[in-house]
Amino acid sequence: MRYEVPVQEILFVMQHIASFDQVTQLEQFRPAELDIEMAQAIIEESAKFFEDVVSPLNWVGDQQPAILKDGQVITTPGFKAAFDQFTAGGYQGLMHPVKFGGQGLPKVMNTAIQEMMHSANLSFSLCPMLTDGAIEALLTAANPMLQERYLPQMISGKWTGTMNLTEPQSGSDLSLVRTRAQPSSDGNYRIFGTKVYITYGDHDFTENIIHLVLARTPDAPAGIKGISLLMVPKFLVNEDGSLGKQNDVQCISLEHKLGIKASPTAVLQFGDQDGAIGYLIGEENRGLEYMFIMMNAARFQVGMQGIGLSERAYQKAVSYAKDRLQSRDLEGSEGPVAIINHPDIKRMLMTMRAKTEGARALAYLGAARFDLGEYATDPLIKKAHLSFYEFLIPIIKAFSTENAVDIASLGIQVHGGMGFIEETGAAQYYRDARILPIYEGTTAIQANDLIGRKTARDGGAVARSITRDILKTEQALANSASFAAKSMLRHLTSARLSFEQAIEFVTTHMTPEIKNVFAGSVPYLMMSGYTLAGWQMANALLKAEEHMAEDPSFYSAKVATAHFFAEHLLNQVPSMVSSIVEGGASVNALTQDQF
Repeated sequence: MRYEVPVQEILFVMQHIASFDQVTQLEQFRPAELDIEMAQAIIEESAKFFEDVVSPLNWVGDQQPAILKDGQVITTPGFKAAFDQFTAGGYQGLMHPVKFGGQGLPKVMNTAIQEMMHSANLSFSLCPMLTDGAIEALLTAANPMLQERYLPQMISGKWTGTMNLTEPQSGSDLSLVRTRAQPSSDGNYRIFGTKVYITYGDHDFTENIIHLVLARTPDAPAGIKGISLLMVPKFLVNEDGSLGKQNDVQCISLEHKLGIKASPTAVLQFGDQDGAIGYLIGEENRGLEYMFIMMNAARFQVGMQGIGLSERAYQKAVSYAKDRLQSRDLEGSEGPVAIINHPDIKRMLMTMRAKTEGARALAYLGAARFDLGEYATDPLIKKAHLSFYEFLIPIIKAFSTENAVDIASLGIQVHGGMGFIEETGAAQYYRDARILPIYEGTTAIQANDLIGRKTARDGGAVARSITRDILKTEQALANSASFAAKSMLRHLTSARLSFEQAIEFVTTHMTPEIKNVFAGSVPYLMMSGYTLAGWQMANALLKAEEHMAEDPSFYSAKVATAHFFAEHLLNQVPSMVSSIVEGGASVNALTQDQF
């Protein structure tokens, strides 16, 4: 089945949900003279590349994963050529500063391109995704010399970047990092240690790979306060910018994975000889602070991976459901009909569609709020937008990726027994999706962040400000006479009240019942996701009704999908809140020995 970029849907969300016109009016983006017409031209041209070049390699990559041979990683046939076209098209530098060779476009514009890249080929997309994160970290914390020497090469796609956090003994607990950064006489550091699960830790796409590595200096304090961030290039870079000898870093093995098989996940060994030469980024012992810049960028993009994969699985299921003939129509037919005519198949497809559209709208809204905050001149406006964006990050990451697993699973169910057969391709989406709620911070880590740092820490201030915005949408819904709007109003109001109840519980019980509160952290995140995505589906419904005459088929489908979201997904929120406010004690009831 051919993947088709949902161009009209993406443009609708950018224009009517993400307020793209407001973003393009920011002083930062005026020189580019970007408007919705130019955005459409960029998206349509990009769609051709991802549909025709990157997407056909998805199945190939699953069947012919990257391999390690004689100490060198060889990627899936066709991947390097596609990456060369990707960089030639300027995609790596889309949102990065013009000063270093980027195009300086808004994050919301880059989000659209990222979605289609993730849909086309999840394994391929991981390399540029992590390079983006490394670029963001260097832009924030690296000294001018390192920026000038490394950033233009990374933004052009000539070099790529990685994130090196995890070690065999530490997992997600970065306080246990043991990799050593030994100061040397030249003012730099020698790095010794092992890092695991390093996505694109080695490959044959580019002539150099820039590793950002968490490590400890000799006198560092214990725990997370003693971690530094260092840049370790695979090949050392001379003062004139040419490449020197290979650094003391080796790929010693590749992981054999359930999914995303074409993406080489490496075990990297630093310092088998005299130590890998590393350059300090920022100040000693502030590495985790800098790495969080990269991690937040990656977490947003992993959420976009979930959305992209969901769209691909949905398209695959719809295609099969239209072609597969089985059983007569319930209202009568002479012979078997396409299974898409059967109510439960429609229920599954509508669930896939509604979850994908809701998550997409929320993510694009978040990207636009980042742009509006990052480049605002008024400090209060900046704080409001960025606080909203930061609140959304764990939701975008975890809600979208948990949904992706469910959506890919439903895709297999739509296929029936054929979905369990690898040759149909539906199973690959499920296998690929399963890592998404795990890497870049598990769903529980995102939920702990949302409930602890993003809700309890400020007494629920940001969360409550969002409920006030939801109330404005409710007021707009009340002005519509349509049945779909009335149904959405009823369910959105109920969800908002449940959300408010959960916020109140979290903020008042965090100290006296901390374990009971955190027992409900994942339900709190998922409830927040459904509520906020439902809010955006309500806004989509209102915009679709407003523009119905322009394209009745497209806009009536938007209304129907929002109506389905209200009655099949948003209506689950009230039951979720009861598990949050009442269910903590039962989660924690058994002792360790009783399990």
